Amino acid sequence: MKPLTKQLKEKQEANETIFVPYIMAGAQGLEQLADEIHLLTEAGASAIELGIPFSDPVADGPVIQAAGLRALENKVTLRKIIKQLKQVKTPTPLVIMTYFNPIFSYGLEAFVQDLAETNVLGLIIPDLPYEHQERLAPFLKDSDISLIPLVALTTPKERIPELVEAGDGFIYAVAVNGVTGIGRNYEETVDEHLAYIQQVSNKPVLAGFGVSSREHVDRFRKSCAGVIVGSKIVQLLSEGKHSEVKAFIEAAVRN
Repeated sequence: MKPLTKQLKEKQEANETIFVPYIMAGAQGLEQLADEIHLLTEAGASAIELGIPFSDPVADGPVIQAAGLRALENKVTLRKIIKQLKQVKTPTPLVIMTYFNPIFSYGLEAFVQDLAETNVLGLIIPDLPYEHQERLAPFLKDSDISLIPLVALTTPKERIPELVEAGDGFIYAVAVNGVTGIGRNYEETVDEHLAYIQQVSNKPVLAGFGVSSREHVDRFRKSCAGVIVGSKIVQLLSEGKHSEVKAFIEAAVRN
């Protein structure tokens, strides 16, 4: 069992709410990244998802797209982010969310080797289909890094057990059809969908996309192990509302 899976399963078995905030690395300047990680750690984040700015972010809504553009304007690159992460000391596991192209350009083997010098324990790659994971999997095999699968509302039910069995760390359950963003309306069937994924998974299932309130957290905790919150956190950080970020996370993880 890889470290990220172990740490999050321990929280799940203790009936703790798993809360993973997402931030866009470098949106406020790369020099702010360590302080943002420490803020989220102090607030009680179970893990922290770090977005990598990319020119064609097909899964990202307007808030995260805007943050990515700010990071790109700041000349932030994957290589610069990893260099910065090597200097960041945190007990909280980090998860990189990136598209495949920046990793490919970096060099797959070099990318995984460099991550070994950071606290990155997970990878989310939305545009790397399950059937093509063998391009990266050999480099991850002997590492501590989990490749986290995404399961969509449109994923055929018979395919879900295969995805969750092959995945590691946690299962990212996409709770809406479409891109990320605040103010999404959830279908009534999403709770049944999440409960089924958790039923067939021996790893924690986390609901993401559009989660932006304590009510959303409370709702999804009835069906799965926790949540991923992106646009809400990114928006508050862009407005300098650090105390609101901390208060939101603290309230969400409080059982």
